[in-house]
Amino acid sequence: MNDKVLRKGVDFTGVTVCMFCHDGAGSVCLNKRSTNCRDEHGRWDICGGSVDFGDTVENTIQKELSEEYNAKPLDVEFLGFRDVHRTDEQGKKTHWIGLDFKIRIDPKSVKNGEPHKFEDIQWFPIKNLPSPLHSQLPNFLKRYKDQLV
Repeated sequence: MNDKVLRKGVDFTGVTVCMFCHDGAGSVCLNKRSTNCRDEHGRWDICGGSVDFGDTVENTIQKELSEEYNAKPLDVEFLGFRDVHRTDEQGKKTHWIGLDFKIRIDPKSVKNGEPHKFEDIQWFPIKNLPSPLHSQLPNFLKRYKDQLV
């Protein structure tokens, strides 16, 4: 019997929900990835998480928003999907299918629900995002630019 643990996105294609969380008034909520994240430490990113086997996309959205930002979705809009092929910081090729959403949340409810994963969580005007961004975020912003404002 093979006891090797297969890794999402590395040994098989992973599926993830990517959530552009906004306040409905021109600001977006981003998290700064800590050294405990899988990769891209110190970079600002949007909320997200992989879809577990047997779970639904809708439940994953609810679960990840609650865990990461202590928030509930007020409005959910499916933007599309991305086929993400990249090489990680250790030189391994990765493959993810990103299901991309625009989600309005209440800024008053947001708090860092995973301080072990995120150094910080902040709101930024969509036209003035911090640096450095997660490597995939510029592609996301470019692809959906007309839908995000």
